[in-house]
Amino acid sequence: MSNTETPAKITPEDLQNKLQSFQDGVQGKVDDKKSTLMAVGGGALVVLLIIFFLLGKRSGKKKTTLVEIKRI
Repeated sequence: MSNTETPAKITPEDLQNKLQSFQDGVQGKVDDKKSTLMAVGGGALVVLLIIFFLLGKRSGKKKTTLVEIKRI
């Protein structure tokens, strides 16, 4: 016949320990990738600033107006 055992109760301490171990694992992975992500983000920011600068400089040249003032 089958052996049926009653499952043990889950205590708040069990949940807290399990969640803490999960959080420690995730935090360790994030700390490893943090410096790499910061470098990539900084590089992307510099590239975007250069692109915006060049686009703004180009559009400024397109719309120049020459105003001539003559005295009568």
